[in-house]
Amino acid sequence: MSAPSSARADRVVRRLVFCAGLLVLAACKPPAVDDYVERVALDEAKTHASEPLPSPDTTGALWAESDRPGRILYGKPGAEPLLSLACEEGADNPRIHVTRYVAADAKAKAILALIGNGHVARVPVDATWNGRAWLWEGYIEAEDPGLDVLTGLRRIEATVPGGGTVEIHPSARPQHLVEVCLGQRQPDDPVPPVQE
Repeated sequence: MSAPSSARADRVVRRLVFCAGLLVLAACKPPAVDDYVERVALDEAKTHASEPLPSPDTTGALWAESDRPGRILYGKPGAEPLLSLACEEGADNPRIHVTRYVAADAKAKAILALIGNGHVARVPVDATWNGRAWLWEGYIEAEDPGLDVLTGLRRIEATVPGGGTVEIHPSARPQHLVEVCLGQRQPDDPVPPVQE
């Protein structure tokens, strides 16, 4: 066998070995498309949160007692409430149950920020089904220093992502509720008037 034909035979053998190696590797791992558990059409999958809602008009909104003791509602008289605060017994201590009455995405989680009176409270909220709609609900310990946001007589803002900002006009009712919840005041004590 001459030298050129020997070199050619070596190249053919190397190619055959290389191709055999590729076949062995291909047999070890199936194609990537087999790794998908389920294929979902893009139009069926929800890829993002709902469009943000505008902040509600709070002209004329105020705090009012609810039909349930230990609960107050904020909103315009005769309209759906925008926000509620309720005193409830927690596992160890009393807590304030906060509800923001605005549509939420099913099973979503967020932070409701209460800002005002020189304080900030961040309340973790979950989208909760109330039998008619998904609403934002969360709890904050009544002893939490962040609740000082409710104890002044200045404007407060309550903001939840995608649900706009509720401007809360000055009132002594939130402070009264927190103090009753902590046992610092009796439920039938009169709510002090707002000093302007």
